[in-house]
Amino acid sequence: MTQHDSPARTALVVVAHHRTDSLTAHTARRAAAQLEAAGYRVDLLDLHAEGFDPRMSAADQPDWGNREKRYSEEVQSHMRRVLDADAVVAVFPVYWQSVPALLKGWIDRVWNYGFAYGRSKPRLAGKRILWLGLAGAPSDDPAVADMRTVLDNHLSEGIAYYCGFSRSTVGLLTDAEDRPQRVDAEGNLLIGEAITGADREAQYTAFDHRAQEFVEAFIAEELVAA
Repeated sequence: MTQHDSPARTALVVVAHHRTDSLTAHTARRAAAQLEAAGYRVDLLDLHAEGFDPRMSAADQPDWGNREKRYSEEVQSHMRRVLDADAVVAVFPVYWQSVPALLKGWIDRVWNYGFAYGRSKPRLAGKRILWLGLAGAPSDDPAVADMRTVLDNHLSEGIAYYCGFSRSTVGLLTDAEDRPQRVDAEGNLLIGEAITGADREAQYTAFDHRAQEFVEAFIAEELVAA
């Protein structure tokens, strides 16, 4: 079977934001379009729009020690979407150098014991994931390097590697705000003047380009792995 007549691969694009007009949602839609253009079948999962509840319930873990347990129906449906995907792209705003509660709750509830981990061979083994995190900090902020390290350790090592993913990449997208902000040595938040006009257009054009580069690299690596 050649690359041209092989079945389409599936990408699950997960967006974690409460507004459909946000830069996060915009970035997720662009990523989905890139994947579709590359021949993927895209399953776009908007956690807020679909009403996903990030709170863990007893029904999500009815018997901790039983790896074959029946999870709640909501969790079962999301597990199927993860299993059906060859690749996962998660798009989210960076909150407190981490993911928002909506995305963390999805991982807590869906990437459950017996499903994503707790087996000699995880059911997610061999899948690949790209994390696209949007941060308001400017690229030249000294805090960005630490933020990137924290996210990579938490998402790639603490979650993806633990769940058997063959590849995890964190794409940190800085300059997501049109008003530059940083914290000074005394811990004061400094917010600059809003960027307008041609400067604002240039900033977000560059932002879109960096996001596109992360997705392009991810697609290229996925094709090599296939």
